[in-house]
Amino acid sequence: METIIESTTFPRTKQSIAEDLKALGLKKGMTVLVHSSLSSIGWVNGGAVTVIQALIDVVTEEGTIVMPSQSVELSDPKDWENPPVPEEWWNIIRESMPAYNSNYTPTTKGMGKIVELFRSYPEVKRSVHPNYSFIAWGKDKNKILNQHPLNFGLGEQSPLGKLYMHHSHVLLLGADFDSTTCFHLAEYRIPYQKIISKGSPMLVEGKSVWKEYKDLEFREELFQEVGQAFEGEHDLKAGKVGSANCRLFSLTEAVDFAEKWLNNYDSKNIE
Repeated sequence: METIIESTTFPRTKQSIAEDLKALGLKKGMTVLVHSSLSSIGWVNGGAVTVIQALIDVVTEEGTIVMPSQSVELSDPKDWENPPVPEEWWNIIRESMPAYNSNYTPTTKGMGKIVELFRSYPEVKRSVHPNYSFIAWGKDKNKILNQHPLNFGLGEQSPLGKLYMHHSHVLLLGADFDSTTCFHLAEYRIPYQKIISKGSPMLVEGKSVWKEYKDLEFREELFQEVGQAFEGEHDLKAGKVGSANCRLFSLTEAVDFAEKWLNNYDSKNIE
């Protein structure tokens, strides 16, 4: 199997990544929601630190960099499937699970190395939702992250809803459409919604409390198809950052398209 060094024609540096980001269309002052895959970029001198510094250099303090920082392991054990745990464990797990703390609760493994490092990067703030938090750096981080509601954590009052109103962009940095979190916002805007009960441990006055809340049963399995259809009808900016295939597009346009696509899908598939 070819190693990442063997597949990289030259070292990726902060300067080369920044130039690639600019060529893609990322600009000073943008508000951008980033989904990333470090390994897809090739061999990066400095790894995730270098990628974050390049993003900051391009967007600058006049813009805002946002990333999802989900911690979905802090969930009700009754919903666990990979693997499931015995029912007689459920109460013990709920009572002893460490409460969500925006300072040190790690992100879910699948979020990637860039997100996990950015979470603790200087001047980065994290929202308070125990499952669907976001992290942000830059000019409007507080406006975007403050007052993240517990119920319907990716809905209209969430950071996603604020990004929609903020005329933000989405950067798929080696990630694909199945990672496009903003499509969830469209799920709150369509008639078909299956509301479910969830639970997580949270800190209340310094004590861990198990909190129940409502959310939708999401359908991420449709997102790749939604994204491909969106790309087929819109002029997305596409290019390479290092070796990574990347796309840059309007978050507002993506959510509006996903809403129409999902409505059309449901009209054909749901009685």
